[in-house]
Amino acid sequence: MALRQHVLSMVLAGGEGKRLFPLTRDRAKPAVPFGGQYRLVDFALSNLVNGGFRRIVVLTQYKSHSLDTHLAQTWRLSPMLGYYVAPVPAQMRRGPHWFAGSADAIFQNLNLITDEEPDYVIVFGADHIYRMDPGQMLDQHIETGAAATVAGIEVPIREAGAMGIIDAADDGKMRSFVEKPAEPPHIPGKPDLAYASMGNYVFTTEALLEVLAEDANDRKSKHDMGGSIIPMFVEQGSAWVYNFNENEVPGQSEREQGYWRDVGTLDAYFHASMDLVTVDPIFDLYNEDWPILTWSFPHPPAKFVHDHEGRRGFAAESLVSAGAIVSGASVRRSIISPEVRLHSYATVEDAVLFDGVDVGRRAVVKRAIVDKGVVVPPDYQIGVDPVLDKERFTVSDEGIVVIGKGDKLE
Repeated sequence: MALRQHVLSMVLAGGEGKRLFPLTRDRAKPAVPFGGQYRLVDFALSNLVNGGFRRIVVLTQYKSHSLDTHLAQTWRLSPMLGYYVAPVPAQMRRGPHWFAGSADAIFQNLNLITDEEPDYVIVFGADHIYRMDPGQMLDQHIETGAAATVAGIEVPIREAGAMGIIDAADDGKMRSFVEKPAEPPHIPGKPDLAYASMGNYVFTTEALLEVLAEDANDRKSKHDMGGSIIPMFVEQGSAWVYNFNENEVPGQSEREQGYWRDVGTLDAYFHASMDLVTVDPIFDLYNEDWPILTWSFPHPPAKFVHDHEGRRGFAAESLVSAGAIVSGASVRRSIISPEVRLHSYATVEDAVLFDGVDVGRRAVVKRAIVDKGVVVPPDYQIGVDPVLDKERFTVSDEGIVVIGKGDKLE
């Protein structure tokens, strides 16, 4: 097992998340709430910390206040042991411009690497839902002698044309990395499957610094980790793929192994949320051997009141967070975040309600994502009339109604 103290982890958390609008109207994508009490960034950070990697910098950029506050409140590791999770805003150390891409984000913060002097650098994205032990990927990286290792997930080859696809030899050595190929290469011995890049990487430090410097001097480059940096390592013959589907996490069921969701669109976000509320969820939040870590305000327990026919406070196949009150309302297949208030005769089905949402008497909320602080007036209907919903709100391709933070409903 590789020594964790010789590793610096970098989490790329600067994305705008335009396809998640309006959830990203006032916050960076990694700060979007998920699963009632978590933020998207908590999943990558939990994987690193649970895996023993506890020297972590989080590179932020757009609308980072909510993310910075969450990191400051939540991710305080022991400085006595040399552990830290440090948010790093765009410092413009190399000129008055924002990050030009994910590779440029690292290049503009090379001082973080040179100050720490690690043997290896782990680079993870900040906005995917999954469990992973990064140590197993690092061990393979060292065993193969790779300069760069890319985490790949097995996907049906019929779906691979919309992704960044890895072509690898039998031993895992990468032959090419292609964005959205018309004819995706299959995994050796698995003609129906292809490797899609997860956007998670391990690098040998010296090799990474050399390639980043070369890329920074290329004016034609997009300065992107997947599209620019990894092909350079492939050309050198020093890049390997790590099969994420073989990663084993303590307490994880065989069914969950290989679970990874990119929640880059409203529909993907909604489906990943609904994965949590089934009777036997494919992604289990209750794995205490590899917990998803976060900080929660000390709310009182969730409360359910009124038990009369037609006015019964209950929730079925749902997650209900601390501080929520279900007062004579019915909840089915939904995620109820802290301090939500659901009043008598209200109906909430197939919905995600963020912190502090208030649903009035007899109101109906179906197939919807409602951001923080929205007050749904009595008798109001969301997700009932598709034509009316499109006139008032953002509606996803699959018909999910999305209401932004603090929006006023009339």
